[in-house]
Amino acid sequence: MPRRSDLEQKALQFIANTGEAGVLQSDLWRQLDASSREGSRISIKLENKGLIRRERELSEGRWTYRLYPKRKRASINSIIDCPCLTCLENIRCGAYGATSPNDCEKLTDWLISLTQEGSDLSGDS
Repeated sequence: MPRRSDLEQKALQFIANTGEAGVLQSDLWRQLDASSREGSRISIKLENKGLIRRERELSEGRWTYRLYPKRKRASINSIIDCPCLTCLENIRCGAYGATSPNDCEKLTDWLISLTQEGSDLSGDS
């Protein structure tokens, strides 16, 4: 029988791979070949550690939880529009270079636009 920490690691990996869709707790236990009791304990432990988020959900007439990863997978999409990627000054840019990210107007404007997009998505004004 696998150790509990091994099951926790497998559970966390599986949940992380589900992304924003999450996974029903009952589906996770079937995937891990664990009992529902053992699975509930693992999900509660992962939630208490701050690694996952659990949301109660009615599925096929029964209450269960949908499990979501708290950490999002890194994606190139998050930096695809960064001006540094196409900047002609890139080779001279650095802390002690002729150009510095600390005073780059293009980078500052891009970062400000990201924070404004984030506010728009969260419903803030």
